[in-house]
Amino acid sequence: MEILFIIITLVVAAVINLMTKRKVIIEVISLISSFVALIGSIILALKVSSSGLFAPWSGRFFSIDSLGAIIILILGLVGFATTIYSIQYLRQEINKDIIGFKRFKEYFILLNIFFAAMFLATTASNPIFTWISIEGTTLSTAFLISFYNKPSAIEGAWKYLIINSIGLLLGFFGTLLFFTSIDLSSVGLVDWHSLSLNAIHLDPLLAKIAFVFVLIGYGTKVGLVPMHTWKPDAYSKAPAPIGALLSSALLPISFVIILRYKAITDIAVGPLFSQKLLITFGFLSIAVAALIMFNAKNYKRLLAYSSIENAGVMALGFGFGGIGIFAAVLHLIYHSCVKVVLFLSSGNLLLKYGSAKIFNIKGALKVIPATSIIFIIGFLIVTGIPPFGMFMTKLYILSAGMKDYPLVSVFALFFLVLVFVSFLKHVSAMFFGEKPENIEKGEKNIWLLIPQISLIVIIIILSFYLPPFLHTLINNVVLQY
Repeated sequence: MEILFIIITLVVAAVINLMTKRKVIIEVISLISSFVALIGSIILALKVSSSGLFAPWSGRFFSIDSLGAIIILILGLVGFATTIYSIQYLRQEINKDIIGFKRFKEYFILLNIFFAAMFLATTASNPIFTWISIEGTTLSTAFLISFYNKPSAIEGAWKYLIINSIGLLLGFFGTLLFFTSIDLSSVGLVDWHSLSLNAIHLDPLLAKIAFVFVLIGYGTKVGLVPMHTWKPDAYSKAPAPIGALLSSALLPISFVIILRYKAITDIAVGPLFSQKLLITFGFLSIAVAALIMFNAKNYKRLLAYSSIENAGVMALGFGFGGIGIFAAVLHLIYHSCVKVVLFLSSGNLLLKYGSAKIFNIKGALKVIPATSIIFIIGFLIVTGIPPFGMFMTKLYILSAGMKDYPLVSVFALFFLVLVFVSFLKHVSAMFFGEKPENIEKGEKNIWLLIPQISLIVIIIILSFYLPPFLHTLINNVVLQY
């Protein structure tokens, strides 16, 4: 069974990395495990596309719907790309004496555990197992955020751990409230399907309270405003590949969990309640992120606020409904790919300049031209410049809201323009002008560029052509949510 094989492979890889004392074995094992995860996720996505819900063993432990299939496909893709990059990135840091073998080993142990937890969170049939898996991602990434053992990194890790743990406790309380619709004495493991079947028996007021707790709890993990305060610190202090995974993989996984509870809540009280909440939190996220991005001082924090803004765009899409849902799913796919491009490119900037402050990055286009061009393309994609796909997804999402929420759509458009202006301001300062005399020209290694280039190619292809299986999956999501 594919999903179990993926999870076991990742766990075994973590155990082997724990036991071995050879760097090359750690690299090869991690690369193999991420490649297995990629192939397995493609196979699963194709199965779900052709046969609908994939639920081995009668869905007792695992079940994958269309949205889950899209998420594991993203996870497999960005996981493989970041693993390739991580190997060369950490080699460069070892050569610079930034880290030693012990840290190198710890990184890949935690990375494989992180992947395993995310796959389990996406595919687990039981909401409690999902919650436990998300908690597992919190614990593993907390150590990765404090990876460099600097006071600011440790502070960021503690902030991440405390805020997310409190948020997930609220989410757990909301989960238990949803369980009140089921007679637990006559049911074994409660799964998502049984919650949906029994949602009609859920007290409407209790359903609203439960969804608020879930939205706040898992919305903390997504980084929706005002639960976003951990995100800039965590993203800016973690190694570049981990920042990429937090934004491109963990964010959509947490969003999917919110959407599963939304579907249950909609059965109990109708869709209007959850839609208004998503629209409110989505708009706030876009507005706050846009205002802060204009005066950003750190380019990794800039990318963190960009993730908050795009999470807000997705929330608006799912809140507006209709074509907005189709566009929101596509936006999620594009965002996951492009955010890996931007974070990994920021890692190249950090290796070359030794600083994450925008003020210290000058003339990057002359110093590392390939990385600079990749970053600029990523900036154009993520801010929604045509002909890239995110232009159309933002356009469709805003157009979906014009009928019932015209003011929200107009003001959201204003803040999206502000995001572009802010990003352009910082990109111009970093990549143009004269280079510092003490900085040597040249890229570090071709393998620090290949993952980003590959993902840009995928984004461009998906901007003009959707494979039939992916189109089927997205259409199924629209019908379901």
